[in-house]
Amino acid sequence: MASTKTHKGSKMPSEMHRYMKRMFLCMAFYGAALILAVTMFNKDAVSGPLAYILGLLPALPIIGIFWTIGKLISETKDEYRKILFTRQILVATAFTLSLATIWGFLEQFELVFHIPAYYWSITWFLGLFVGMAFNKITMGDV
Repeated sequence: MASTKTHKGSKMPSEMHRYMKRMFLCMAFYGAALILAVTMFNKDAVSGPLAYILGLLPALPIIGIFWTIGKLISETKDEYRKILFTRQILVATAFTLSLATIWGFLEQFELVFHIPAYYWSITWFLGLFVGMAFNKITMGDV
């Protein structure tokens, strides 16, 4: 097993420390962007191209989170941890795409209500917990 450097005397590997920092920044930006967008749209304060820019703003930090998770995998030196992260992401992706497919067909046949597409990202994040459980059950580790 590869040795991992820790961050300034912490037991946390350096790549996990960087991951946590990036995740915090993305979530802080998401919170601010979402509050700004919701406030401006509720006040009907934007229109035209600015509305599109403002509408896209909350999506950027979510995309940043996907990048952050990918970066964690690429920076992880411990191959065992890397495979656990990869399995977790694959399970989350299969979980989300399966639910989106099922819901899409039910919605197409007007059997269920419409769900805004950004909820599938939220479902994917929930799927990460399903992936953790899968790892725990099948490998005894998360």
